[in-house]
Amino acid sequence: MENQNTHHVKITTADPSALGLFGLAMVTLVASSQKLGLTEGLSFVIPWAFFLGGIAQLFACVQDAKHNNTFGTTAFGAFGLFWFGVGTSWLIQLGFFGENLAANVDSRQLGVAFIGYLIFSIFMTIGAMETHKVLFFIFVFIDFLFIGLALSSFDILHDATHMLAAISELIIALLSFYGSAAAVLNTHFGQIVLPVGKPFGIFKK
Repeated sequence: MENQNTHHVKITTADPSALGLFGLAMVTLVASSQKLGLTEGLSFVIPWAFFLGGIAQLFACVQDAKHNNTFGTTAFGAFGLFWFGVGTSWLIQLGFFGENLAANVDSRQLGVAFIGYLIFSIFMTIGAMETHKVLFFIFVFIDFLFIGLALSSFDILHDATHMLAAISELIIALLSFYGSAAAVLNTHFGQIVLPVGKPFGIFKK
């Protein structure tokens, strides 16, 4: 009788959330500086939108898929693609693809997209309640960001809603830097260096 040996190979991949959160932190920091009036124009926001907001988060998305992490895969993938969409919209607005496209810009269409992402962000906020509190509050302020972006795109209380988006985006950046640092340092040292808060425990798996 033939002897058959079965070998199981386990491939371990690093937690990609640190890089994904760093990408989110960088793009929201730079973008919020423009919304707050600290900087001007969109030209130097675009590279950070594509490379940090887009590519870094899409890389984290793919790596989280290897962890069988549906929440992380969906979050990083959706927001990575969001920044590619926004970056491309800015390129259209600035005339990169020609005058015809730039002349046909309607900011209300971006407003509709922001409403779609607000819906997405709300149910992801519920999911974030069972990850950790830092991520939960990142999503809470992402909700406020999309509320501000959507309303200002439709020119509803523009100054106030634009400022709501700007402040929310800056807070997202700061919380994401903290979350990224926690993911790196807590793993690197094998202990809690930066606490992120336990899940709320409302929804039991």
